Amino acid sequence: MPKSKCLECSWCHRKLDATQPANLCACGGPLLVRYEMETIRHRWLRRDVGRGPASIWRYAPVLPPLSEHIVSLGEGWTPLIRARRLGARIGAESLWVKDEGLNPTGTFKARGLSCAVSMCAELGIRKVAVASAGSAASALAAYAAAAGIEAHIFLPADAPQANFLECAAYGASVTLVDGLIGDCAAMVAERAPAEGWFDLCTLREPYRIEGNKTIGYELAEQLDWEIPDAIVCPVGGGEAMIGMWKAFQEMEWLGWVGGKRPKMIAVQAAGCAPIVRAFEEGEPRSRFFEDAHTVAAGLRVPQALGDFLVLEAIRASGGTAQAVTDDEMLDAGIRLASEEGIFAAPEGAACVAAAGKLMANGFLKASDRIVLYNTGSGLKYSEAYSTRFPRAAAGEQDKLGGLITPR
Repeated sequence: MPKSKCLECSWCHRKLDATQPANLCACGGPLLVRYEMETIRHRWLRRDVGRGPASIWRYAPVLPPLSEHIVSLGEGWTPLIRARRLGARIGAESLWVKDEGLNPTGTFKARGLSCAVSMCAELGIRKVAVASAGSAASALAAYAAAAGIEAHIFLPADAPQANFLECAAYGASVTLVDGLIGDCAAMVAERAPAEGWFDLCTLREPYRIEGNKTIGYELAEQLDWEIPDAIVCPVGGGEAMIGMWKAFQEMEWLGWVGGKRPKMIAVQAAGCAPIVRAFEEGEPRSRFFEDAHTVAAGLRVPQALGDFLVLEAIRASGGTAQAVTDDEMLDAGIRLASEEGIFAAPEGAACVAAAGKLMANGFLKASDRIVLYNTGSGLKYSEAYSTRFPRAAAGEQDKLGGLITPR
């Protein structure tokens, strides 16, 4: 029998059978997995968590797959690093970086795709498809390869080269699309029924959020079950923030934490900031952001399906939303690397820039315990960071990148 009690629509709250594959609710709302929390509370104690593996699967009692179907590459249990020099620079006494760049495929997306592909294995799904700005594509390709499942990837043609190469190497079918992630998602939605693909696009199924919520469980455990005062999180599709918010609610139901919640701070690129705009305008949902552009591929999401869930978390926690420019995020990424030894993806670097702004304007206080969420490795964004380190290629001996050949 499944561990899940049901699937619940996050919009209309309709309940669906957890034993059947499901994408969106009939109303179009994203589905969330619900558990028999009272039963779990008596069978799984907080003191037992440390006996689990150093991966997301240490939290298996609140993840949907049965153990025999788990597809894992060692995702999760990433380091939480004290950033003392950076903290001193911006005036924060307790600044931490949750570094997801050490996950398989160099991204937090490994958490959600491990859980989702595991559920595909459990439900007998053999073909999957995803639209991605980059990182979810390579993560799905890796886990699908590990599970022996057929993967179909739709990427914007200008997605980071590293993601395209990873997908191809993992044996996925890759389609490059002249457009944004929404155009890719439309192609998946159009073709999936005829092709027999299960749609794994962000929030179009309930399982990726479950893997991503383990970020919240990990943060609490790594901070000795104390909730931080603020979490600064990049938001594209929003699955990281939505997952963390769900985790804090579940941990309270389990009796592991109290009712305190961190201020949830959403960070977006100035060139694509639909959540920031909706928050500032007091709207429950975002509007499509025209002419979306940013070097942070994961933030180039003009309108997220789960925007209302992100906005609910921000407002309920007393948080805020902050936009930063591409120049600010790249400069912040170099600062984080040079001062703390963490080479962050531009999305994570955006949190560094945002935290500086929020310390300067007084929204964040010096005494706050602040966690910056770095979603991936800067190594996946060599094209973006290369603009900060120009190098003239006068000849073979001076070339940057390409094949390394005998001199």
